[in-house]
Amino acid sequence: MRLLLERQAENLLEKEGFNVINREYIKSRKEIEKIKLKYPLAMKVISKKAIHKAKVGGVVLNIKNKKEAEKNFDKLREIKGFEGVNVQEMTKGKFMILGLKKTEEFGLVMMFGEGGIEVEEKRDISFRVCPVNEKDADEMIKEIKFYKKIKKKANLKLIKMNLLKLSKFAEKHPKINELDINPLIVNKDDAVIVDARAVIN
Repeated sequence: MRLLLERQAENLLEKEGFNVINREYIKSRKEIEKIKLKYPLAMKVISKKAIHKAKVGGVVLNIKNKKEAEKNFDKLREIKGFEGVNVQEMTKGKFMILGLKKTEEFGLVMMFGEGGIEVEEKRDISFRVCPVNEKDADEMIKEIKFYKKIKKKANLKLIKMNLLKLSKFAEKHPKINELDINPLIVNKDDAVIVDARAVIN
């Protein structure tokens, strides 16, 4: 099995037509000067030993200028297994999780629910066996408790589109064993992938 960290997983999803946040990957402090992204920024460590980045202090948000970016790069560089930093533009909205998981009983299963770092504690998630059709996607969205909070503040059509696109992605990439998109940040105008990882057979 091969683990695709954030950089590889995001690039794969973007190649397949998913909307991924504007980002750049840097390995040195000097590269911060060449960044063409708009502040405020988020910085995330790239490390095979820090899969859950937030738990090891590997995620820094709302970086307002170059000086703050340099200071936080130095902190991230101290994290075990450091390979580089994923620098992203910030966006606002509701945090959702989308994913795929290969199971012995059902084959590839899709999940959808409330995202963010507390996703395991909240467990507000719905599931369907792939492939997923429009009716399935509508039901998945409405089944979660978080639906009451997103139905007027998030673009449900874009959420549905991402679920259907993920189903097609699963058919095209049968070797996918696991995929987590967390979060997909959704507001009234946009739905953008901010973090992802995958496991491929």
